[in-house]
Amino acid sequence: MIKDSLAKALSDQFNAEYYSAYLYLSMSAYADRLGYKGIANWFAVQAKEELAHGTHIYRYLLERGVAPSFQDVKAPQAAYESLQAVFEKVLAHERQVTGMINRIASLALDEKDHAAYDFIRWYVDEQVEEESEAEDLVLKFSRIGDNPGLLYQIDAQLAARRFTDPF
Repeated sequence: MIKDSLAKALSDQFNAEYYSAYLYLSMSAYADRLGYKGIANWFAVQAKEELAHGTHIYRYLLERGVAPSFQDVKAPQAAYESLQAVFEKVLAHERQVTGMINRIASLALDEKDHAAYDFIRWYVDEQVEEESEAEDLVLKFSRIGDNPGLLYQIDAQLAARRFTDPF
């Protein structure tokens, strides 16, 4: 049986993943309004990934006999100074999520819940990838600046991203 503290942490994470989806949809709308359909696509795919993560955690809780607790989803930021600022927000957000995931992993180990630890390990690895990609995009946008030709190129590159359900 899963302990209450771990069940709460996983429920909080399930809700945080849904907030992440909401945040990335907001960022997608921001990029779309600026005319960057490829960047908007990248954020829309990111939102779908976050929904998949949240649903995966939700299902895990149910498998462990826990009723997930649903929380309010706060409104995300809707406007930014620049595309670079958006991706800096992405990096900060992903670092925050990494901290949350790491706390769950530590809690699972402390409670000797090896099933939960095995489950959350996938997210630990996923966050390494998420942060690396965000760092790469922050670096690219810092180099691009307001160069229209380079913005066009990265917009075209990010348009190619497609959602693949990881589960």
